[in-house]
Amino acid sequence: MHTTRILADYVFASRADNLPERTHEAALRCILDLLTVAVAGYRTPAAEGTRRVARELYGNGRAAIWFSGQAMTATGAVLCNSTAASALDLDDGNRAARGHPGAAVIPVALAVASEINASAEAVIAAIVAGYEVGVRVAAARNAANAISRQSGRWSGYAAVATAGLLRKTPPHQMSHAFAIAGVTAPNQEANGSSGYSRLTGNDVKEGIAWSSAGGLTALHLAEAGLTGPEDILDHASHFSRAHLLGGLGENPLIGATYFKPYSCCRYNHSAIDAFTALMADHSLPPNDIVAVDVHTFGWALKLGNKIEPQNLVDVQYSIPYCIGMAAIMGSAALLPIEADALNRPDVSEFARKVTLHTDAALDARFPDETLARVVITTHNATFESPVTTPRGEPSNPMSWEDLREKFRVATRKVMREEQQHMTLEAVDRLAQGELGPLVRILAIPLMK
Repeated sequence: MHTTRILADYVFASRADNLPERTHEAALRCILDLLTVAVAGYRTPAAEGTRRVARELYGNGRAAIWFSGQAMTATGAVLCNSTAASALDLDDGNRAARGHPGAAVIPVALAVASEINASAEAVIAAIVAGYEVGVRVAAARNAANAISRQSGRWSGYAAVATAGLLRKTPPHQMSHAFAIAGVTAPNQEANGSSGYSRLTGNDVKEGIAWSSAGGLTALHLAEAGLTGPEDILDHASHFSRAHLLGGLGENPLIGATYFKPYSCCRYNHSAIDAFTALMADHSLPPNDIVAVDVHTFGWALKLGNKIEPQNLVDVQYSIPYCIGMAAIMGSAALLPIEADALNRPDVSEFARKVTLHTDAALDARFPDETLARVVITTHNATFESPVTTPRGEPSNPMSWEDLREKFRVATRKVMREEQQHMTLEAVDRLAQGELGPLVRILAIPLMK
C-alpha cells in the first residue's frame, strides 16, 4: 500500500475523543500562539498586500479573514491568514521538521471549520492530524535529495490532512490529494537559508501560505476525481518510509512543538538568550562591550546575517543585528520586530562587534537542537555563557501564562485590551468544547 494511502487511512480514522489530555492541551497552546502571531503580523506589508490580492482572486465565502471583518472562500482565507501568521517569523515550529507547522495547519482548520460548521472536537483532532502528517513528511526527507528545507515543501501535506479530516474526505481521494499537494508544492530552491539566493529579505520566505492554500486546493481537486502520483513518498532516494510511518499516531508530534519569544528565525534565539542573560547577570552596559563571539551550529551562519538590514525580513535572519537590538533597544524590541528597528546606526554599530563561529560540538547536535554559547568581551573582562537552549523548546518550555503574556505584548499595538481579553476568553471557551466564541471573535475587525 502506498504511504499516502496509509497516511490517509490514519487521518480518516482520527478522533478527538481518544486523544491524550496532554495532546488536547498542546493543540490549544498552538492555537493561542498562532492567533498571537497572526494578529501581530496583520499590518505587515506582506499581509496587507495578500489581502488586497485575495479579494480580487477569491470569491466571498464564510471563512473569516481574521480580524478584518471580511470573509472569503476557505482557500482565500488560508492564503491571507497564513501570510499574516508567518510574516514576522514568530510562529511555532518543530525541530524534527526544521520548520513551522502551525502557520499552515491552524488557518486551514479554522477556515474549513467555518465552511462546514465543524465542532470544537473536530477542529482539535484535525489540528493534531495536520501537525502529525506535516512533521512526519518533513522529518522523513532524504537531505541529500531535498530540493529545499523550507516549510513550503511540506506544508501542503499538513493542509490536506487537516482539511481532509474535517471534510471527511474518503481515504482513496485523500491519498491522491497528498500526491497532488506534494507535486505542486513550491520548490523553494532559491529561497531561505537552504536556498541558493542570497537575497533572503523577501516576502516569499518559506512559502508556507502558498503551500497551505495549494494543499487545500489539492484536496478539492482530488475530491473532484483528479489524481496524483501516489508513490510520491515511497522512494528511499527521497523519503524514509520507516521514519515516516514508524509509531504513527502513538505519541502525537504536536507535543514537540516549540514556541518563540522573539519574532526572528529560531536559529537566532539561543544566541539572543545567552547574550541577554550575560548582560543581565553581570549588569553590562552596551558601551562597555567591545566584542561578542557567538559559538553555534553551522547552519546559523548560512542566514543573511546582515549588519545593515534593508527590511524586516532581513532583520529576522540576522543574528548580529538581533543581538544589537537586544543590547541597544532591549529584548522587548524583538516582540515583535517593527519598522523602528530599521535604519538604526547604533544597532548596526553594535552588530559589527558580533562574530559568528561554528562550534563542532554544537553543530553535531543540530537539527535536534539549536544551541549557542556566547562570549562577551568588555574593556576589563570576559564573560562566557553556558551552552544555551532557546526558550520555548519542550525542554525549556513557555508556560500557559507565558503564552498569554506573549499574546498581550505582541498584539498590544494593534489590538485594544478589550479585544485581547475577548480573544483569550474565546480560547478558554474552546478548551471547554465551544468553538463559536472563537469563530465570532475572528470575524470582528481590529479595534485599534
